[in-house]
Order: sequence, then structure tokens, then C-alpha cells
Amino acid sequence: MTARLSSNFDYVAENIEEVRKQIRAAAERSGRDYNDITLMAVTKTFPAEAINAAFKSGITLFGENRVQELLEKLPQLDMTGRSAHLIGHLQTNKVKYIIDKVDMIESLDSLRLAKEIDKQAAKVGKVMDVLVEINIGMEASKSGIPAQQLPEFLDALKEFKNIRVKGLMAIPPFFENKENTRPYFAEMRKLFVDNMAKKSDNIDMTILSMGMSSDFDVAIEEGATLVRVGTKIFGKRNYTGGN
Repeated sequence: MTARLSSNFDYVAENIEEVRKQIRAAAERSGRDYNDITLMAVTKTFPAEAINAAFKSGITLFGENRVQELLEKLPQLDMTGRSAHLIGHLQTNKVKYIIDKVDMIESLDSLRLAKEIDKQAAKVGKVMDVLVEINIGMEASKSGIPAQQLPEFLDALKEFKNIRVKGLMAIPPFFENKENTRPYFAEMRKLFVDNMAKKSDNIDMTILSMGMSSDFDVAIEEGATLVRVGTKIFGKRNYTGGN
């Protein structure tokens, strides 16, 4: 269920400007180029009107966690020059519904899912960009493969002609003190760098997607190239009345 927000979305523009300032500051602190970092607006529970307001403020990429929400919102969005990523856990039986609707799937976490993405992408004549999701904190509540399995997993993915691996994604454990996430982000950066050399016809790792509203500045300092920000753009989510 989408969050109940005011019909006046002026605050979205202000929030995006503030987030961009924080991204720029984090980039400067780490000696990085601000333009090398992509800001994604994460839109779970937020209505299409809020997303269109973000688009008007320069956002060109949004990420949706749930297939059903994505399908409901897309017809209401001005997608000209914009991209959509599926960032939540994806069930194999739902791949066919979004294969021609998104530009990237950031949550590839099994060979079974890879096979289905490859199969459905072939049907529509598409090569689907994907990120491999890493369960960097080894949390039972989160999806993703263990970090130590990544080399073997990448080797197995080489057989799929309709998948292109563009990098890695991770959601580290949540801490009240965001500095506690730093070791996890640093580990992800090392994993990313160590496996960048594994290039093949369908593996070209250039994207490290990590960092959310609570810790994206730390993630940038540790090497994130894409940050996923929701509440700092749209406000607190309202889950009243459903998930």
C-alpha cells in the first residue's frame, strides 16, 4: 500500500537538493568525483505523484522493491529519459512480468533465478543487466549469496547469453551508529575490486550499489558508485493498512 502523502511535493525537490549536497561532500572527503556516483530514488510505498516530482527535480533512476508496486506505478510515470531498477527479492515466477519493464535487476541471488531471467530475457530479445546481491552480513533475514561464493557464482553465470553482470549490490546490517557499517562497505569494495578482472562476454563489473538513507555517505566514502535513497527523499514510509 502506498504511503499517504500530501499532494504538494515541493519538499521532494528540497530533499533531493540536500541529499545531493551530502553526496558531493562525501565524494570530496574521499577524493572522488561527484559525477561518478549515481543517486537512485527508492520508491517502495510512495505514490507515482511523488516519483514524478522527483523526476522533475533531476532524478533519472528509481528503484522498486516489489513487482506489483512497479507494475501499478509505471503507467503513471513519465519515463522519458529515465530508468527503473528492480531492487527487492525477486521470485522466479514473477520475472516474466518485469523483464521488459526494468533496465536492471539488482537482486540476483541464485542460479535458479539467473536461469529464469536468461530464459525470459531471450523471449523478448533482450540482454538484462543484473547486479549480484551479496549477503555481506550473513543475516538469515536477507537474501544474497555469501561473499566467498562470488567467484564460483560469476563463473557459473558466464553460460547465460541474455544476462549481463554489471556489478554487485549489498545491504549491510543496520546500526544506529552508521560508522558501524563501514567495515561491511569496505569488505564489499574489496570484493568488487578483486572480482572486476573477471571479464567475459557477459561480465563487466562497473557498479557497486550500496548505501541507503541512513548510511549512504559512509558507503560513498568506501567506494559505492550507486546509492539507494528513499526516506531522505520522500519522507517516512506509512505502512498503515498493509505491507
